[in-house]
Amino acid sequence: MAYKPSPRPVFDRPSHIPYDKVTRHLWGEEDAGLVDDWIYASTDNIHQLVFGLQPGGFFKHTDAFRTIFGADEVMYVISGTFGLANPQTGEMQIAKAGEALFFRKDTWHHGFNLGEEPVRVLEYFAPPPAKGTSGPYARTKELVTNSQYARCDLVGRWPMDAGSERASRTIHPMRDTDLLWSLDQETQGAYTGLYCSTEHLVAGRTSILTGRRTGMESHGGDECLYVLSGQLNVHVPDAGGQVWFELNPRDGFYIPAGCRHQYYNMGQGKAEFVFGIAPGEAPR
Repeated sequence: MAYKPSPRPVFDRPSHIPYDKVTRHLWGEEDAGLVDDWIYASTDNIHQLVFGLQPGGFFKHTDAFRTIFGADEVMYVISGTFGLANPQTGEMQIAKAGEALFFRKDTWHHGFNLGEEPVRVLEYFAPPPAKGTSGPYARTKELVTNSQYARCDLVGRWPMDAGSERASRTIHPMRDTDLLWSLDQETQGAYTGLYCSTEHLVAGRTSILTGRRTGMESHGGDECLYVLSGQLNVHVPDAGGQVWFELNPRDGFYIPAGCRHQYYNMGQGKAEFVFGIAPGEAPR
């Protein structure tokens, strides 16, 4: 399959992105793996998609498809067991459903389905492909020709050198104990854990308790979210048209920079979503 840029769903106002309306895309090559994409949004600031790997599936790089980008990335595992390797260093990290992986720009990466069920991974990517950070950027990098999937240099020195291994990581596993947690300042009805907060990307997971809401907020960057569970309502008072939206699991939502918004849980049980904001900043 010849390389071609992925589609760019763009929005100019707060927008509900139902799962059945999400843009589909297929990329890769037979010898390096084929990947299903569900692209929710790809603005000038942020790229949000879900990608899928079937049991036994993987993606690696080829000369045409170089998996090294000029962007910070968070990969949140929705389902399955996902392995992510840096073939240049031999690092290998494994994340299961509910866990995430974070890496910065200029990190080669290969992905693997290491389980018996389909893998689905939510990905945030910033700066986005619209800024030339994907294919065009990757073609400027020297190709890795000898892929490694193990840190052989640590054999015979483990776990004594675990500290140095953590310090040299380019791929960071993000489990609940690794997140930066906060409680909603205004309502105490929601809590958020950050996977990353860099100059390029803020990404995290928010949980809203039954019958509660968040305070009103706005950001200096575009925000995209993906609903994990529950019924999530979004109030956007300055939208000019529709200001109240109801979202279900697998739905997405886009909020442009500077637009005030707040989240409500109007259903049964906890409402939970993952979000990305770009350019990066601390949420207010």
